[in-house]
Amino acid sequence: MSDESKKIIVCRCEDVSLEEVEKLIEEGYTQLGDIKRLLRCGMGACQGRTCMRLIAQIVSRKTGKPISEIQFPTTRAPIRPIFLGLLVTNNTHQKCLKKRTKLRL
Repeated sequence: MSDESKKIIVCRCEDVSLEEVEKLIEEGYTQLGDIKRLLRCGMGACQGRTCMRLIAQIVSRKTGKPISEIQFPTTRAPIRPIFLGLLVTNNTHQKCLKKRTKLRL
């Protein structure tokens, strides 16, 4: 692979390059969870929706392992960033407003 292609960004949120991912794989890190923790891939705004499949393809290509055998990291709710107020029912919020108390989560 050319030097230019190794600079391709595979995780836009965390600015991780193809070269960085391939280096970890060569060092023996072939689990997506390990790559995620070490390079922060999938921890940005997209929560891995953009980069994890691409990184899985890279792992598959470098290791010869089929994508179906590659374990994807556990996703945790909320998958998309939300305001904490959305977790509170409207009824609870209205009661707090009437009593002028702070909402405790």
